[in-house]
Amino acid sequence: MSFHAPPITPLDPVWTARLQAAIDDKTKPLGALGRLEPLAAQVGAIQRTLKPELRRPAMLVFAADHGIADEGVSAYPAAVTGQMVMNFIAGGAAINVFARQHGFVLEVVDAGVRTALPSAPGLFDSRLGAGTRNFAREPAMSREQAESALAAGAAHVARHAAQGCNVIGFGEMGIANTSAASCLASRLAGLPLAECVGRGTGLDASGMTRKLAVLDAAMARHADAREPLDALAAFGGFEIAMMAGAFLAAAAHGMVVLVDGFIASAALLVAARIDRAVLDYCVFSHCSHERGHRALLDHFGARPLLALDLRLGEGTGAALAYPLVASAVAFLREMATFGEAGVSTAS
Repeated sequence: MSFHAPPITPLDPVWTARLQAAIDDKTKPLGALGRLEPLAAQVGAIQRTLKPELRRPAMLVFAADHGIADEGVSAYPAAVTGQMVMNFIAGGAAINVFARQHGFVLEVVDAGVRTALPSAPGLFDSRLGAGTRNFAREPAMSREQAESALAAGAAHVARHAAQGCNVIGFGEMGIANTSAASCLASRLAGLPLAECVGRGTGLDASGMTRKLAVLDAAMARHADAREPLDALAAFGGFEIAMMAGAFLAAAAHGMVVLVDGFIASAALLVAARIDRAVLDYCVFSHCSHERGHRALLDHFGARPLLALDLRLGEGTGAALAYPLVASAVAFLREMATFGEAGVSTAS
């Protein structure tokens, strides 16, 4: 199949100016609510209204295995991917806790877990295979698989848009997916590989040395994979590819998009290379403890809302940042203006 990215409308600067004027007229000194102010303006510009609202927040967790795990680049075995998906289904993972706390609809998408998973409520079967191939030796997936994954991610978002969702986040689960994300970040953002490779699930010093050597050799093997879809096929996981399609679709549907950590940001990098307007709709939730995430945030010119040394994935950082987005929307909707409150403005 051939993936056609949905059209994304860049934010209108006229709306941004209107929102800034409305924010400046609230009963406070100019800029006194700090970074909540541009956040409120962004959400208002996305929704093209002075009174935005957040409806039916959703978190989609995409799960898949990676053939590169067979090279010993992770502290955990590949079997943990499927085991953690079962934990999601049972409601016992961190993202389950935070989704319940903040009222998210939580769904898990099997994009290509190595082990067969049982049918269960909240688990969607979009698997493209039993994990990707080992990109240390061959491309992780075919171009057709990459495009199918993009389309599948977009379709999941379209389903939520049809149900009234207008704020969405994406999480992931996939042993060794920091290796795929590191290579994508290096290739598509032009970053030195060493700046993109971190400890992932907790590698020691010798494990880090091995991981960097394996990935450096893989980068050389796929030296010609420089366009976004070529790089995605060479290195990416099925879950990363589906998230990239999901980012594009969420922006096209005019959603507020909560960006999680390193893996999600690598998927966003692919999406932004396809259509940079996707970034207008993105709220960068946090800066993770994973080294490559800081490099990617700098590449995007992003200022994340939180810095809690998270390195779990699953969409946890996106869920934790959601109350700040809700507060930004609330003050824009409900806070009185100087005129309404009868408060004198600064002279």
